[in-house]
Amino acid sequence: MAIVEKLVPFILKWEGGFVDDKHDRGGATNRGVTIGTFRHFYGQARTVDDLKKMSHAQWEKIFMAGYWLPWKASEIKSQGIANIVVDWAWASGTTTAICQVQRILGVTVDGIVGDETLTAINKREARELFDIIKRARIDFVNQIVRNNPTQARFSRGWVNRINDIPFEG
Repeated sequence: MAIVEKLVPFILKWEGGFVDDKHDRGGATNRGVTIGTFRHFYGQARTVDDLKKMSHAQWEKIFMAGYWLPWKASEIKSQGIANIVVDWAWASGTTTAICQVQRILGVTVDGIVGDETLTAINKREARELFDIIKRARIDFVNQIVRNNPTQARFSRGWVNRINDIPFEG
C-alpha cells in the first residue's frame, strides 16, 4: 500500500517557497498552497502574510486532509499510482483529479473515491494504468494552455513535473 512519506518530498521539491505571480490563477502560493486553499483550512480572514508564515504542520494538515485522504491513497496498492493521482489533485484540484481518473477507469464519475474507484485502481495492471494517467495529465495541462494561452508560461514546468514522477509498483 502507498505511503504518504514517499510523496511529500516530491511535492515539496517541486513547490519551493512563496510565490505571488500575477499570471498564476491560484494567486499567492506558499509551498504549493494557494491563498484560497489556506483560507479554506484556516479561515477567510487569513492574509497573504499568514500564508507566508505557514508552518510545516499547517502544510501537512492541508496536504493530508485536502489531497491524500480524499484519494484514500493509503489504500492504493501502487505507490506510483498514488503519487501521480495525489499530485494531480495537488496541482489541479482534488475533485478535478478524481473525476479525470474515474473517467479513465470507466467507473461512476462523482469526484468521490469509494470502493468502486479503489477496486478499479487496484485491479488494473499498475504500470499500464500509471502510463495512461500520466498521458492524461499531460493532455490535461496542454488543454489548459489551449483554453487560456496566458498559462503557456507554466506549461514546461507542469510537464517536467509530471515526467519526474517515477513509477513504483
